[in-house]
Amino acid sequence: MSLRLYNTLTRQKEPFQPIDPDNVRMYVCGPTVYDFAHIGNARPVIVFDVLFRLLREIYGAQHVTYVRNITDVDDKINARAAERYPDLAPEVGIRKLTEETAAQFHKDIAALGVLPPTVEPRATEHIVEMVQLCDQLVAKGHAYVAADHVLFDVSSMADYGKLSNRSLEEMEAGSRVEVAPYKKGPMDFVLWKPSKPGEPAWPSPAGIATAGRPGWHIECSAMAGKHLGDVFDIHGGGIDLTFPHHENEIAQSRCAHGTDVMARVWMHNGFLQVEGEKMSKSLGNFITIRQLLDEGWPGEVLRFNMLRTHYRQPIDWTKKSLEQSQAILTSWYPFAALETLPPSFRVQPIIDALGDDLNTPLALAELHKLDKADDHLALGWALNFLGFSGETLKAREAAQLAEAHTIADKVEPLIAARLEARKRKDFTESDRIRDELAAMGVTLKDTKNRDTGEIETTWELQR
Repeated sequence: MSLRLYNTLTRQKEPFQPIDPDNVRMYVCGPTVYDFAHIGNARPVIVFDVLFRLLREIYGAQHVTYVRNITDVDDKINARAAERYPDLAPEVGIRKLTEETAAQFHKDIAALGVLPPTVEPRATEHIVEMVQLCDQLVAKGHAYVAADHVLFDVSSMADYGKLSNRSLEEMEAGSRVEVAPYKKGPMDFVLWKPSKPGEPAWPSPAGIATAGRPGWHIECSAMAGKHLGDVFDIHGGGIDLTFPHHENEIAQSRCAHGTDVMARVWMHNGFLQVEGEKMSKSLGNFITIRQLLDEGWPGEVLRFNMLRTHYRQPIDWTKKSLEQSQAILTSWYPFAALETLPPSFRVQPIIDALGDDLNTPLALAELHKLDKADDHLALGWALNFLGFSGETLKAREAAQLAEAHTIADKVEPLIAARLEARKRKDFTESDRIRDELAAMGVTLKDTKNRDTGEIETTWELQR
């Protein structure tokens, strides 16, 4: 089959040809672990999980290497640790924060039905590689030392800005860059910086005596190079990372290794907004994955809702779309429990749709066709291939049933007591019980039995 992917670097859809079909290599920028992952963070996790599944289907699971990193050294981490754990030593608070946040991230995305990456490197485990990169860049004249910092000299790279398709002058005019007297040029960026008291610190590169820590961009270059080599097949992430993060990754890696590219294909998913507005804490519409899961939305519904929009397009995240996604999945999940199928079994229209630059809306349209044709075996295969096992939906259904039984055990004795109070004409007690039930979210409906004349009460739990 053919696989065509849109390449941000060339601004066109191209046939995908791996460097080595026996080891197809992909890197995706992962979380900075200082807070709950929001629903926008979930988009690249889900999008590139689908691509990972597709590559495994085409080339074989043992021939695909997927690296998604964890950034566990960063200014935001330091600030949040000091805020959350003021009574702990800084290094202890930072370690506690990053471990807890990484564990929460893994728990949250597991509910989304994603496969674990082949490798999940942590920045703090690759300091040696970062120091080596800094030393290489200084030795080759692409970086310099100033005020105990190592900075990349943007002017030393002729085609800096190629990924974001902007000239150096345009980037200078449109960017908010750190003004520092030790910089040679305003767009020069930090590869390494001195650590402040209480911050993580390691022996610095380039002969700097002061202990320090890496800049953000150098981290991904080091981790990608360590696990995938100087040049690899695909680099992915959100469109917000195109500049400066991915642009700077390219600059560091190419100049250190003397290569024409860092990754052959650069893929970026579009922005996410909520109910037609940009997601932000100031607008009160900042939504985390955990919040949605705690509200009772199954992770597979979140996944399905995300895939209804093509990954390169902006997505409007709405409650209505979630409800629609849940209704569709609920009707399909009984078919997700597959019979044993031969390894060669494949629903080609699904693969073809995804082969056209991950056209998930078209793939989901094919699922509707399979359902309409009552081809439930193919539907089950396609659901599983796309990451839908139905397990979270089944678990939610079971939990709701258990909750209903638990509530019934509390509600029905109260209803009986209320009816007895009404027979005694103790309406004060009857009203009190009704109010107690209302506080539990229970609404009552009284009807008279035509044969006996007795009042009968039915109830419903409002959600």
